[in-house]
Amino acid sequence: MSHHEHLRRAQSLPDIMIPASEYDRLVQLSTVAQPHVADYFDRELSRARVVPDAEFDPRSARIGSRVTYRDEPSGRVRTVTLAWPQNADLAFGRVSVLTSIGAALLGMRPMASIDWPAPVGGAPRRLKVLAVDNNGDSGPAAA
Repeated sequence: MSHHEHLRRAQSLPDIMIPASEYDRLVQLSTVAQPHVADYFDRELSRARVVPDAEFDPRSARIGSRVTYRDEPSGRVRTVTLAWPQNADLAFGRVSVLTSIGAALLGMRPMASIDWPAPVGGAPRRLKVLAVDNNGDSGPAAA
């Protein structure tokens, strides 16, 4: 692979990291994902670097992270919290990891960009992560 091919590939699919304590549960979830998200979700999980929790980069998005991103085509900036499906609540900005946007944000770091499949019927879109905040409580007691 030439240097240019490697750069192009790196730009299209940024490195993502997932803590080991969440990985198995995420893999199990992929079996119940809606068909239009399942392939994308599986691809993201298969290319993720799974690391022990103690080695997880706190700048990376995980379940419980507050992520600010920009929808590149529209320029709209939004902040959401990545959540397990049963804790998702759009009214409070908690987005399920099993949605296309949730799957796209998982494991991302600030300034990384990725293409994500828009909801059914929409053209693929590109987003850029602006900030990741992991200071909130992501444990089961979180409201």
